[in-house]
Amino acid sequence: MITPEGLGFETLALHAGQRPDATYGARAQPIYMTTSYLFDSVDHAASLFNLETPGHIYSRISNPTVAAFEERMAALEGGVGAVATASGQAALFLAVATLMGQGGHIVASGSIYGGSHNMFNLTLPRFGITTTFVNPRNPDEFAAAITDDTRLVYGETLGNPGLEIMDMRAVADLAHTRGLPLMVDNTFASPYLCRPIEWGADIVMNSATKFIGGHGVAIGGVIVDGGTFDWEKSGKFPTLTEPYEGYHGIDFSEEYGPAAFISRARAEGLRDFGAAMSPQNAFYMLLGLETLPIRMERHVANARAVAEFLVDAPEVEWVSYPTLESHPDHARAQLMLPKGPGAIFSFGIKGGREAGRKFIEAVSVFSHLANVGDAKSLVIHPGSTTHQQMSAKDLEAAGISEDLIRLSVGMESIDDLIGDLRRALRASQKT
Repeated sequence: MITPEGLGFETLALHAGQRPDATYGARAQPIYMTTSYLFDSVDHAASLFNLETPGHIYSRISNPTVAAFEERMAALEGGVGAVATASGQAALFLAVATLMGQGGHIVASGSIYGGSHNMFNLTLPRFGITTTFVNPRNPDEFAAAITDDTRLVYGETLGNPGLEIMDMRAVADLAHTRGLPLMVDNTFASPYLCRPIEWGADIVMNSATKFIGGHGVAIGGVIVDGGTFDWEKSGKFPTLTEPYEGYHGIDFSEEYGPAAFISRARAEGLRDFGAAMSPQNAFYMLLGLETLPIRMERHVANARAVAEFLVDAPEVEWVSYPTLESHPDHARAQLMLPKGPGAIFSFGIKGGREAGRKFIEAVSVFSHLANVGDAKSLVIHPGSTTHQQMSAKDLEAAGISEDLIRLSVGMESIDDLIGDLRRALRASQKT
């Protein structure tokens, strides 16, 4: 297996994490479809269960194919380790559960994926965990919302669906000053366009379902530990710094150092919650990573062209894409995402919800469905679908209006995409 040091992103996307197949010499990553693994001896089995020896016990906790994907993601994000999960939502819950016991407080951007907002706002309070939502563009709001009970600061590289770009460095610095880690959802950017750990984030998660996989065929999530946060110094995280009875009194911070968080996420989280990624899905994700750099370049080029077309379309009220100088975070996008701000953005259609309905029903190249980051172009009305569970107040705070249409721009011919949008926009204005 090659090591990440000194290698370019494109090389790591093809090679990181894969070990040579000593049995048959297969060049592609084998799919290890097995539930469990033979032990060399009784002593060997005991050492595995006591976390004294690295290796595989049961595929709910680890699997060679999944491990290859995890190691590749850690290399691409610049972390010390990763845990793959059954979905992006599983990754988010696993991270929160690893950091917190019963109770606690989170400060989160108010402009995040609707499912994440729902977890923070409605589900986690059942476990005594509350969340304060703030403006991602204003670090002072993050600072003001932190309390003695806060255990996590959370945001997205690119807000969903408005593409708000958090001042990640400033938010990370203020979180660290208060002894707290910053966790960032990097789904809309992927590690090719932005590596949050380089901007101060301590934990990065991705819904691998999106650009990582890239083809809409498999669900998955992944958490990457930056290895940058000092859990001992913080003193706020007993799950990582005190003996854990579940593994005979192990202290994860003492035993694993910088990788304490990700080690407990696997040893306890996957063991007890069981949200494991399947080997088959890990194989699909590995295939996706191999072409991630060239796919993201095409996605960004197409998205830029579509945004420029929509700016001049008479049926469009506004366009929110950070390459446009009119976007509030245009300068920050150039700094933090020099290769481009992804391929997912929104625009407002004249005529509001009814015009939006006509528009969506008139597209033929774009597909109407609840996903993003596919090689194919996608469209949806978030206010009535992905974010429909949010209150009117929360929708307004997140900038989700009645006229907002979200596009996930794919890799088709740009002429075909613009032609499809032009026809649908005209249809949206017919009475």
